[in-house]
Amino acid sequence: MSNSRLVYSTASGRACPKCGWPLASCQCSQTLSAGKEAVPNRVVAKLRMEKKGRGGKTVTVVYGLPNNAEFLKSLCSELKKACGCGGSTTEEGVELQGDLRGRVRAHLEQKGFAVKG
Repeated sequence: MSNSRLVYSTASGRACPKCGWPLASCQCSQTLSAGKEAVPNRVVAKLRMEKKGRGGKTVTVVYGLPNNAEFLKSLCSELKKACGCGGSTTEEGVELQGDLRGRVRAHLEQKGFAVKG
């Protein structure tokens, strides 16, 4: 039965809007979470500063980036070298230690990214 889908289930919680299966066993989310999204020609990066939940320490977050593991890893490495700080990649983008929005904005614009925030 390839045209059947789950309509309602009390055991699973939320259902995927694309395929209709429970989110825990959804095949759509597994393909998206693999980090294989294509990198567009014009990347739009968004910047924000966070303090909440980090013990008062400031973190610069670059988000709105394509979900491509290799792209995020190389971008994080470049930004850490350019800013002289520590950082890591997350599901939503790149986190850098400290309030470095000015340096990050300059570096991303130099690479040809559109920067917001």
